[in-house]
Amino acid sequence: MPDAAARAKYMRLLDPQALAKIHRLELVARGVVEGFVSGRHKSPYKGFSVEFAEHRQYVPGDDIADMDWRVFGRSDRYYIKQYIEETNLRATILVDCSGSMGYEGDSAAKHDGDKLSKFEYARFLAASLAHLMIYQQDAVGLVTFDTRIRRYIPARNRVSHIHVLFQELADNECGSETSMAPVLHDIAERVHRRGLVIIISDLFDDPDEILKALHHFRYRKHDVIVMHVMADEETTFPFTGFCDFKDLEIAGQRVQLDARAVRTEYLKQLRRHIAQLEMGCGQMKIDYVQLTTKQTYEEALARYLAERKERAK
Repeated sequence: MPDAAARAKYMRLLDPQALAKIHRLELVARGVVEGFVSGRHKSPYKGFSVEFAEHRQYVPGDDIADMDWRVFGRSDRYYIKQYIEETNLRATILVDCSGSMGYEGDSAAKHDGDKLSKFEYARFLAASLAHLMIYQQDAVGLVTFDTRIRRYIPARNRVSHIHVLFQELADNECGSETSMAPVLHDIAERVHRRGLVIIISDLFDDPDEILKALHHFRYRKHDVIVMHVMADEETTFPFTGFCDFKDLEIAGQRVQLDARAVRTEYLKQLRRHIAQLEMGCGQMKIDYVQLTTKQTYEEALARYLAERKERAK
């Protein structure tokens, strides 16, 4: 178990008031997922449960309790009723720790009086999702990354596992360059059992390469959620006059620009970037969720989970 100081550090990632808003909501995977224990999510395997799937012909050794006697009465043949087995969800949460995630912005929502950077926002999202899923008996893993995988923690569903996840979230800081696509391909190869993959990032990388990597997850039958976290200033570019822009991923890299002169082109390129990601995710049936740190993370998460649950009905 972690010591008192470490425990206090990662317990900050759990806001009781925020969790109270979402604890009744379940993150239900839309697609077919695979797991080990009885739960609430559909499995690709046929079992004997409460939801009917199909019939198959009786073979010696089958339990006659599963015989469909109505079909026998109509056809004079023995058929077994097969059902969809219910299983727990296996989720892997990927958190971007690259330097650009350190941007805060003046309009960012606050936590404990402090404005949240994109990275802090992502950490709270990941912590809330992990807490939610662990306590609904789902297995959760975590990946922290920048240009490489910093740490890969395989999915587990033990309550004690949440301490490992929170410790990793609490210990990480952002501050390197971005290279998402190779990391996503790597993770797609490591996560063998199909389940849910949640990516939390500002997605500042080549959209074509990101979409190819997302396709890798879908090819391996994973359900995917992309949470695109940006600061409000990045989406509106409210700057005026000459501004000193600092590169958060390359130390010492700065440039002075007339913000008004570049605003139109910047917003045009950003809209194109977002539209390409949103369209590509839609074509692959991936949930694309655009978030800004101006909105509190608990409100954004509660709204999304409610919408997802409604779609899953």
